[in-house]
Amino acid sequence: MYRTHNNGSLRAADVNKEVTLAGWVQKSRDKGFIIWVDLRDRYGMTQLVFDQERTDAALMEEARKLGREFVIQVTGTVVERDSKNPNIATGDIELLVSKLEILNASLTPPFTIEDETDGGEDLRMKYRYLDIRRKPVRESLIFRHRVALEVRKYLSEQDFIEVETPYLIKSTPEGARDFVVPSRMNEGQFYALPQSPQTFKQLLMVGGMDKYFQIVKCFRDEDLRADRQPEFTQIDCEMAFVEQEDILNIFEGLTRHLLKEVNGVEIEKFPRMLYDDAMRLYGNDKPDIRFGMKFGELNEVAQHKDFGVFNNAELVVGIAVPGGNSYTRKEIDKIIEWVKRPQVGALGMVYSRCNDDGSFKSSVDKFYDQEDLAKWAEVTGAQKGDLVCILSGETNKVRAQMSALRMELAERLGLRKPDEFAPLWVIDFPLLELDEETGHYHAMHHPFTSPKPGQIELLDTKPGEVKANAYDLVLNGNEIGGGSIRIHDKETQAIMLRHLGFSEEEAKAQFGFLMDAFEYGAPPHGGLAFGLDRLVAILGGQETIRDFIAFPKNNSGRDVMIDAPAPLDNEQLQELNLKLRG
Repeated sequence: MYRTHNNGSLRAADVNKEVTLAGWVQKSRDKGFIIWVDLRDRYGMTQLVFDQERTDAALMEEARKLGREFVIQVTGTVVERDSKNPNIATGDIELLVSKLEILNASLTPPFTIEDETDGGEDLRMKYRYLDIRRKPVRESLIFRHRVALEVRKYLSEQDFIEVETPYLIKSTPEGARDFVVPSRMNEGQFYALPQSPQTFKQLLMVGGMDKYFQIVKCFRDEDLRADRQPEFTQIDCEMAFVEQEDILNIFEGLTRHLLKEVNGVEIEKFPRMLYDDAMRLYGNDKPDIRFGMKFGELNEVAQHKDFGVFNNAELVVGIAVPGGNSYTRKEIDKIIEWVKRPQVGALGMVYSRCNDDGSFKSSVDKFYDQEDLAKWAEVTGAQKGDLVCILSGETNKVRAQMSALRMELAERLGLRKPDEFAPLWVIDFPLLELDEETGHYHAMHHPFTSPKPGQIELLDTKPGEVKANAYDLVLNGNEIGGGSIRIHDKETQAIMLRHLGFSEEEAKAQFGFLMDAFEYGAPPHGGLAFGLDRLVAILGGQETIRDFIAFPKNNSGRDVMIDAPAPLDNEQLQELNLKLRG
C-alpha cells in the first residue's frame, strides 16, 4: 500500500510507530545537518525530518532533490518534536524518514500552493487542478459535499425519492437561452440542454411519484453577469397533493436543518412578505432583512414646494442611514458620485442631516424648512445622528437605484454579517410581466405557474394584476430558492399559453405531451428549486459561488483551463450536417 496513515492523523500516541505516508511536498528547509520537509495531502500536514546523525548520507542527498509539489512516499518512525507546532493537528510529532521514494517530480508551480497565494484569479483558473490543492478551495468543495449530503438526508427522511431526468431534451420557447446539441442521426434536428427539469418533474407527479427531488445540473446560455455560471446546480423538488403552505413548511424545515447541521445556527422565524411590499419597502424582490433602512415614500411631504426635481418625479423615496450624520461633505459627495455611476444610473441625490440637537440640515435648504425635513425624518424612521438619502424619478428605476444604494451603504457600515442569517419568504408574485420593448406579457416564473385561486378570469381584462401562486425563499438578500403551485389541468394550461401569445398549434407542438398527460388524472402539485451553488456560498459565509465549484467558468463563460468553448473541425461539422467553416 502507498500509505498506512494520512497526513492529518498522527498524534503523540503514535510515537515509535513505523508508518508509511504519501503526498505532496509543501516546502522543505535545508539547514545542512538537518532537513525538514512538510508533506501535505487532503487530510493535513506532517513534518518529515532527515538529519545527519540518524539518516544515512545517500538518503540525505535524495531529500535535497525534493522540490515543491513533488509527489513522494516515505516510511519512517514517528518521533516527538522538540519544537511543537500548536497550529496543526500533527504538531506534536514528526516522522524520522528511513525510506524515500519520489513517485512523481513536479515543475515549479505558477503560484504558491498556500492559503494566501500569490496567484491572480485568471492564473488560478487556468491551473485549477493546482488551486484545488490549496486548503481554502479544498475546504469549500468539502463544505459543498456536506451541504449536499444533508440535503439528501433531510429529503429522504421526508419520503422524497431521487429521480434522474434527461439532459437531452427539446428546446423551449425561450430557445435563445438554450444550449443546443446537434443530432448526427437526425439531420437538421437538435436537442437542448435543460434550463430546468420542470416538465419532467411535473410528469413524475402525474406518474404518481408523489415526492421527487434531484440534485441536478442545469444550463442557460445567456449574457453572463458577475458570479453567474452557464451551468449551475439545482436542488429540484416537486410534491403532489399539496398547497402552498405544505411546500413552505417542508422547505423551511430543510433550511432550518441545513443551518443547524452545517452552521450550528438555530432559526425560528421565516417571515413572509408580499412581493408588492418587498418592492415598496426594499426596491427588489429579494430584500436583505438583516438590517433596516426601509424605504420611506416622500411624495406627500416633498412635492408641495418649488423644487422641480421632486415635483416632476413619479416617486420620491428616502432611506435613513444609521449614524450617517457623521459623514463629511466629502464622503457624502462620494456617495452621490456612486449613485451616478452608469451601473446605478441616478442623476443625483438629495440628503438631509439629522443633528444631535434635533435640527436638520439638507442639501436643499433653499426649498424646504425644518418642519418639512422633520417629516422626511419621520417617514424614513430617521433618528438623531442619522442621514436621510433621497432619490427621485420613475418608480421602477428609482426603486432599483435606492435598493443598490441601500445594499452598498449596508456593506460599508458592516451590516451584512456573513455569520448572521435572515431567511424570508416572498409570496404573491405577479403572474405575468410586461415586456416594455414589445408590449407583450410573458410569464414571470414559467408558463406552468398557477394563478392565485379565483384570479384566472382577470387574464382577459387586467393581466398585469393577476397574482401567481408562487414564492421565493430569500436568505441574506439572495434568492436561494423559488417555486410555485403548478397548473394541473389542460384547460387552464391552454388559457395560460394563449395569453402568453401561443397559438393552439404552437402550444400543441411545444407542450402537447404535458397537456395530454394532464388528461390522465394529473394530481394538484407544486414544487421548488434551490440554487445549490448560491446556497452553499451563503452558508459558507462567502459572496462568490465560484469558490464552491470545482471547475468554474470565467465571467465570459469560458473554461480557460481546457480552452472551451472551441470550434469543431470541418469533418465533425460535416458529420453533424452543420455549415462548414471556410
